[in-house]
Amino acid sequence: MIDRIWFGGTRWYWLLLPFSWLYGLVSALIKASYRRGWRQTSRFPLPVVVVGNLTAGGNGKTPVVLWLVTHLQQRGWRVGVVSRGYGGRAERYPLLLDDKTHPRQAGDEPVLIFQRTGAPVAVSPSRVDAVKALLKQQPLDVVITDDGLQHYALARDIEWVVIDGERRFGNGWWLPAGPMRERASRLKSVSAIITNGGRALPGEVPMRLLAGEAVNLVSGQTRKVDSLSQVVAMAGIGHPPRFFATLRAQGVEPVREVSFADHQSYRRQQLSVLTSPGQVLVMTEKDAVKCREFAQENWWYIPVNARLPEGDEESLLAPIEQLIRRYRQGTAPSN
Repeated sequence: MIDRIWFGGTRWYWLLLPFSWLYGLVSALIKASYRRGWRQTSRFPLPVVVVGNLTAGGNGKTPVVLWLVTHLQQRGWRVGVVSRGYGGRAERYPLLLDDKTHPRQAGDEPVLIFQRTGAPVAVSPSRVDAVKALLKQQPLDVVITDDGLQHYALARDIEWVVIDGERRFGNGWWLPAGPMRERASRLKSVSAIITNGGRALPGEVPMRLLAGEAVNLVSGQTRKVDSLSQVVAMAGIGHPPRFFATLRAQGVEPVREVSFADHQSYRRQQLSVLTSPGQVLVMTEKDAVKCREFAQENWWYIPVNARLPEGDEESLLAPIEQLIRRYRQGTAPSN
């Protein structure tokens, strides 16, 4: 229902407008309090790069974080990641992830990033505390914050915004009448706009999500996606239809599609009843990190990777590397 209000063209959003005006007012006051110095902003002696979005729901932000972390690592830089850890509940914060950290503690996206990249990851409602924990653990060259565009307590050097190229900004209203955390005018102040799918507008960097081979949750075996048959597809992400469309683009027509809420927690019985004999369950990698401990042999996941035009890769990475060198030389901005 909420997607129909935000993106479907229905005018029922007007019932929620008073709450949106309140949301916009509170957001503006919070932002102004940092800008005027009424609240403290913490800056660290290394570059901080925010990868965030203006809308609620899935935009493809985590694949961009994975792309950025991996490319910086390949260039020899020591990268740390901080996150709010949505969907997780730790006994204490900040929480530094290790091989034993469960998504119930840290959230699914931080665990995915840690497992895929091996980068040090810290989660906390206070991203400032998360950065402090990372730097206390080991020296780093740059910190990437997964989401947190509106977390103004943490000073940042570079901001990337990821946009869903097909749905864009829906009706354009603040939450809850619309999907907006901030209005589209915020794009004027960010370093880069990365558009996932659809058609990128002038000045935006187009991105595509490319599916890798299917991976079995129990054995780790890999297979071409189109070799799977009798597929039941499930997704607990911000916009499940994107995952189902990815399967179809790989030549798989699911016999059934099951959508769950973003950051959904799962139980074995809950998922085992989704398939009949002879069928396989195919999920996102984000879902898979929460299901490995009770997975069945017919469960598979599809990893996806962000693909950006080669010419844009250097224009995105070069400013970050320049900042790293400036911080090392002591010539980076101090305000």
